[in-house]
Amino acid sequence: MGRPKQFDPDMAIDQAMDVFWRKGYGATTPQDLVDETGIGKGSLYHSFGSKHALFTRALERYRDTQAAALVELLGGPGSVRDRLRAGLEALIEIDLGDPGRRGCFGVNTATELGGVDQEATELVRRMFERTEAAFRAALEEGQRSGEIDGRLDVRATASLLLATVIGMRVIARTADGPERLRRVIDGVLGPL
Repeated sequence: MGRPKQFDPDMAIDQAMDVFWRKGYGATTPQDLVDETGIGKGSLYHSFGSKHALFTRALERYRDTQAAALVELLGGPGSVRDRLRAGLEALIEIDLGDPGRRGCFGVNTATELGGVDQEATELVRRMFERTEAAFRAALEEGQRSGEIDGRLDVRATASLLLATVIGMRVIARTADGPERLRRVIDGVLGPL
């Protein structure tokens, strides 16, 4: 019979997520994970299997917490235009309010591992699809209510909004203020 775990696995995943988010998968060493979590290497690997398995769990945690927030906001109450603007504005606040300017863990993973690591690629692809579907649902709701022009191609516009989010998350990593990001929001929402 094995000894009981001496740590909280959920907390360890959150701590590992922070390291991977800050440094990226490739630059994160097993020692970084040990240092951040305070868990011995043997216990860490016994509990999670491998660095990659822990990374995958961390990316799933990000998807279920951070990435889900925009989707929830888009599906909430209020006018569609207000929800779209609020969702995009929230990203500015999150990204510029982060002293480490980590950006989006999903976007960071896509740029580092997209097409190289199939499991990570698929996780990020599903995150992006979920976000795009939330944009599409909001736009369709706006068309039904008459708030959004019924001639608008909602599939293309939802894809454009997803690309806008991804671009904003990258721009925010080096932005010295919110002005450019707010211009992006005005530019993409203006024609709606």
